[in-house]
Amino acid sequence: MTGSACSRKVGAEFLGSAFLLATVIGSGIMGERLAGGNEALALLGNTLPTGAILIVIITILAPVSGAHFNPAVTLALFVRKEIGTKLALAYVSAQIAGAATGVAAAHLMFDLPLMELSTKVRTGSGQFFSEVVATFGLLTIILLTRKAKTDFVPVAVGLYITAAYWFTASTSFANPAVTLARALSDTFAGIRPADVPLFVTAQIIGALAALPVCAWLIGTEKSRQEPSAQSVLSE
Repeated sequence: MTGSACSRKVGAEFLGSAFLLATVIGSGIMGERLAGGNEALALLGNTLPTGAILIVIITILAPVSGAHFNPAVTLALFVRKEIGTKLALAYVSAQIAGAATGVAAAHLMFDLPLMELSTKVRTGSGQFFSEVVATFGLLTIILLTRKAKTDFVPVAVGLYITAAYWFTASTSFANPAVTLARALSDTFAGIRPADVPLFVTAQIIGALAALPVCAWLIGTEKSRQEPSAQSVLSE
């Protein structure tokens, strides 16, 4: 792989992660401000834009980088030997940096401090298990949809996260970079820094647990439309 190709891939991961977090944080702020104290309405205002932006950024950036935007996804594909060590590390670095940039952009748009540590408590066994389930589900959706219908991955991921916001107690972070970045925002979508390790641990467990399950479900038969190295969420 040439240096320019690698830089484009890493740049796409940065850009996609930035747009994702700008949407997560920005829609959370807007939703809370417009909901008049109704948390269900605020959550709905946070959910729909997040699902929508995932469909968009995966669709447009998958041909460039595979559209991971998530260290848990990168880790899973590294374990599957679909991405090398150096590129995986570059992806994770870009995802974290992009996510933090997205938080800063959202804060600037809403006249808030550039970064501020969150005070929103998200802890307990229910939250931990929710993140295991949310991330397990996300990786399962990605891997099985790649097998069934690659072009549908953006929609499948967007719809899954939209649903998982509501069926998990944690509102489905399912992404270590998102978790770290949301700790930098003391807003509706934030998470207290002390609770970040709990979430990230659960996310890694969920991602790794999905691998043997998907391998068993998919089996050893080769797909007639096996995704290439440049296809959705492959490298």
